Amino acid sequence: MDTIDKTDREILRLLQQDARLTTKELAFQLKLTTTPVYERVKKLEREGYIKGYVAQVNREKVGRQLMIFCNVVLKENTTLRMQKFEREIAVFEEVMECFKIAGNTDYLIKIIVPNIGEYQSFVTNKLGSLDNIARLTSSFVLSEAKNTSTIPIK
Repeated sequence: MDTIDKTDREILRLLQQDARLTTKELAFQLKLTTTPVYERVKKLEREGYIKGYVAQVNREKVGRQLMIFCNVVLKENTTLRMQKFEREIAVFEEVMECFKIAGNTDYLIKIIVPNIGEYQSFVTNKLGSLDNIARLTSSFVLSEAKNTSTIPIK
């Protein structure tokens, strides 16, 4: 974060709180004029500090009540086999996040589905179709103590 200053960090903080803020509203809060704020936001986007803008949808309201964290162990951990697994897992709409991790498992996958039957179908028909999975372990989310996408900016 060497190339951004205090004002850029404040822009990032404000946009994480409300990505719908207009340039005019940002400028007002920052006590700046709109042109430099607009240029700063464009620079933050161009340099990859801002990856995109999304609406945070309530998964339960759209029928995705069940969240599962799935630990996956691969049969083979070669670079090519891991890359193939990552390409395959990325196309499944049920998979929200996939992380390569260190420890007893190779990947941690966050999955959301409507119900246990849909999860069983996902495991059987989609994960089961991948030839490099040796073992998987599922942990079902009972409740969420904290869920945020806001990254602390200092």
